[in-house]
Amino acid sequence: MSVPTPHISAKLGDFAEGILLPGDPLRAKYIAEKFLDDPVLVTDVRGILGYTGYWKGHRVSAMGTGMGIPSISIYVNELIREYGVKNLIRVGTAGGLSPELKAKDLLLGMGCCTDNGFLRETFNGDYCPIADFEMLNTAYDKIVARGQQPHVGLLKSTDLFYGENEFNPFPDAGKLWRKYGVIGGEMEGAALYTIAHKHGKKALVMATVSDNDREEMTSEQRELSLNEMITLALDTAWEFAE
Repeated sequence: MSVPTPHISAKLGDFAEGILLPGDPLRAKYIAEKFLDDPVLVTDVRGILGYTGYWKGHRVSAMGTGMGIPSISIYVNELIREYGVKNLIRVGTAGGLSPELKAKDLLLGMGCCTDNGFLRETFNGDYCPIADFEMLNTAYDKIVARGQQPHVGLLKSTDLFYGENEFNPFPDAGKLWRKYGVIGGEMEGAALYTIAHKHGKKALVMATVSDNDREEMTSEQRELSLNEMITLALDTAWEFAE
């Protein structure tokens, strides 16, 4: 494959080595316009927006991935293989599974379990997708230095957003994941970690708790809380910038 790809219209060199990956393409636009200096739109195929600009003097990119493992798998593969991206940070939201979590809490995904079948299609065994330790440790130290305490643990990358219904034979499945230490649910991290490890790149999942079985963030809370996470992600990416 060569650039542009069927899914990304950017030219070679348009992306920085470090990139933030929200699921929502409009959040990539928001990151570029609110946080980056001199942002440039480099791709908009199928409404998936990607930008490159500067954060504290270093180039950094932001691009949407869409929702779910199949969608993020396409973009992460092409960003790494065709565009030379090396440091990837997912910035998104998650449902809180741990009872100690509150809306607006920050999660750092040490690893990602999944109910998706892509790992079984790939491996003759059970693969454990985990974060890059150096990147995880950098993010943790930065947020603690700000006087905040993130929650570090396992996340679950699920295929089903609306899974609790009459067709689900295990309606209390969330309790079992929680029993085994899973603190939050999202939809993309397992693929990001797996593909990054395959190619020897660094990856980290950051997620803000948007809801749990007791509360849900308002739209204003989402924006303010995500701003804190985005700043942390940009500062972390800065540490690994070219």
